[in-house]
Amino acid sequence: MSGDPPGADRGPSGAAEGSRGADPEPDADPEPDADPESEDAYEALYDRARRVGTLEKVDEALYWDEQVVMPSGGTPARSAQRAAIATARHRTLTDDRTGDLLEGLEPADLEGQRAALVREVARERRDATRVPEDLVERLQSALSDAQPAWREAKETDEFATFEPALERIVRLKREFADRFDHDSRFETLYAVGEFNEPYLPLSTVERVLSRLREELPPLIESIRESPVDPPALFEGSFPADEQRALHRDALEYVGYDWDHGRFDEAPHPFSNGTPYDARVTTRFDESNLLAGLTSTLHEFGHATYTRGLPTEHLGTPLGTARSMVVHESQSRLWENHVGRSRAFWEGFLPTVVDRFPGVAGSTDEAYAAANRVTVGPRRGTADELTYHLHILVRYEVERDLVAGEIDVAEVPAVWNDLTEEYLGIRPETDAEGCLQDIHWSVGSIASFQNYTLGSVLAAQLFAAAERDVDGLTDRLRAGEFDPLREWLREHVHRHGQRYRTPELVERATGEPLAADDFLAYVRGKFGDLYGLSDGAA
Repeated sequence: MSGDPPGADRGPSGAAEGSRGADPEPDADPEPDADPESEDAYEALYDRARRVGTLEKVDEALYWDEQVVMPSGGTPARSAQRAAIATARHRTLTDDRTGDLLEGLEPADLEGQRAALVREVARERRDATRVPEDLVERLQSALSDAQPAWREAKETDEFATFEPALERIVRLKREFADRFDHDSRFETLYAVGEFNEPYLPLSTVERVLSRLREELPPLIESIRESPVDPPALFEGSFPADEQRALHRDALEYVGYDWDHGRFDEAPHPFSNGTPYDARVTTRFDESNLLAGLTSTLHEFGHATYTRGLPTEHLGTPLGTARSMVVHESQSRLWENHVGRSRAFWEGFLPTVVDRFPGVAGSTDEAYAAANRVTVGPRRGTADELTYHLHILVRYEVERDLVAGEIDVAEVPAVWNDLTEEYLGIRPETDAEGCLQDIHWSVGSIASFQNYTLGSVLAAQLFAAAERDVDGLTDRLRAGEFDPLREWLREHVHRHGQRYRTPELVERATGEPLAADDFLAYVRGKFGDLYGLSDGAA
């Protein structure tokens, strides 16, 4: 939650498709001869869209409370509260008044932001009307009940504790998907819902994953065969209380606004909120300093996107993040392209050493340690390369589970088999295997691939920022993060859902979404670190 989510959008630019850096024109007032009835209809629809978005933010606040401070016994009441919010949102989208307003407002007759808002509300209503209210209630209730079951199952390493809850969620997700006419249930869950990506076709996902499936394993194998062995500088004993202070240092270093945010712990890190209140959570690994630090920077990226959304459209699609793929591009950019960069460690290492003197080393050693490639069972602590093999495991498990090709009871064994196939290791417990992530208990199924797509987009965006921002690396080295943040706000955040994902990507980078920049980035980076010829596998 971000599934697991960004200045102001001002109207049509008049620029050619795919152009970068064009200044949008102000969103003009209605023409003098505009139809007053159409104007009234738009304003009424806008207000309804804001109400829907506000309900979503209320649910996010309830989720934050549930994960961070709610007592364990509060689940039954919280389940009912969140189900009521989901029902109210669904009713607002599906009632006749919303339909009547949309009928009088065709996107083709509108321009700029207005056309975009009508398009997005129509899409949400079209999806919502396919799903009966009782299914919305049952699904939300199942998710609230599933989260304590997942936490207990992970703590006790007993998949059987979570199995009934997951069985219920999968059954309801299949029922949900069967109400749509996509080519598969998986495609429906990918394209529709809270963790959705409605405008990037699944064929794009398959193309990107296929390329990474082909090209990453040989690169990883070359790294494993390399005689270069980066120092394990961030492995040892790091008490959580001392890490907490370091994480606050890191957030301040990259520019987190404490007047509009909080920093807390949660069973699984997440960020949510509004441009006025974008909160960050993390968790600490007392044996690995880097794991929690990169997690905090990851969630900072989400919060930065949320903070950059246009406040004047708060609650509407125009003030909402484009999609999970775009949200993940922001978190992965700050986690990896910033947090694992040599420039970052040149500036931040003295702070780390001040907090943890045992980490003392050179900038080069810290940079190498931050990019050390190791194979382990956990996605959340994986390095930047093997991370995507974990995503492939989850993608294939979810695809087959939703399709009914495997049963819930088979998940642990299938998970372990795929982990062994892709990573050459086998999880010793379900807690470090199929129970390691919270996502299924919050309804995030058919979404893991969005982390990889987000990483691919992050590389493409960062490459564009490097072209546009003079001396970007030097500015990051000096601890100046505003130029990067402002570039992202200008090209991504401020647009909300004004543009469909493919158009947003092309406007920001000048090219369609593709794996080229990501592969060039990891080949160059890890080729240099591990002494590989031409950075090749």
